[in-house]
Amino acid sequence: MEAPSSPFRVKPDTSSDEALKHIRTANTISISPELFEKLYLTPQQAVKGDLRSTFANPTPVALLGFMLSCTPLACELMGWRSAGGNGAATLGTYYFFGGLLMTLGGILEFVLGNTFPFVVFCSYGGFWFTLGSTLTPSFNAYGAYARDPTEPWEGLTSEGFHASYGFFLLFMGLLSLLYLICALRTNLVFVTIFFGLFMTFVILTGSYWEIAIGHTAIAARLQIASGAFAFLASLAGWWIFFAQMLASVDFPFQIPVGDISHLIRSGTARAQDKERFSA
Repeated sequence: MEAPSSPFRVKPDTSSDEALKHIRTANTISISPELFEKLYLTPQQAVKGDLRSTFANPTPVALLGFMLSCTPLACELMGWRSAGGNGAATLGTYYFFGGLLMTLGGILEFVLGNTFPFVVFCSYGGFWFTLGSTLTPSFNAYGAYARDPTEPWEGLTSEGFHASYGFFLLFMGLLSLLYLICALRTNLVFVTIFFGLFMTFVILTGSYWEIAIGHTAIAARLQIASGAFAFLASLAGWWIFFAQMLASVDFPFQIPVGDISHLIRSGTARAQDKERFSA
């Protein structure tokens, strides 16, 4: 005889109307792993308290900060409509969208007990703050490389600045690779974002280092390629943002994000199986 289902459990085939009703009103809830990962971009884990049923989901606001910073930058890197300048024209978005909103979203993910998105959003929020401050004249990041202190912008074309800044981009690529591996426990859209960012940082590192040794033609092609991968990551960000916003207003249809959490079983599940077989 099949055991009665809990009134607080949301099944994978439950309609969006019924699912959101449970999420908003239940004091103790258990939602399907697929729905949880779609809402919070992290595998479902047991946490104390019911903050997720009390506060709004902070994930979309962090995604918003990412998209409205990364998408324009990607277009500028590819030189669309004669854009350029290493993204200096959209400097404000790096501070007030990328840096601020992603860091704020990360902190709120911390409050809800979502470790993976907390670390991801705060680290990329830090990247946008770093990029913004590097391009801000008062920080004198590139001015330190200028031969004439009265003309700090000359530092943007110096060998030392590009060779040095390339290392920061390289290790941002390494960080994105680690996130990419971890994202294999979430969904295909998240994997696409991290793959795009990993390729963006690695190729952009090559572009900066090629500029440092005077190979400007190769550097220009690498910059365009890095912009293309950044645009790919941005498109994936727009997709998952749209999916979450549809769920937030209980829209009559939902779009898939490609749940792949079942492909790699969790360490907890493996340990439980091991204990069960050894018993």
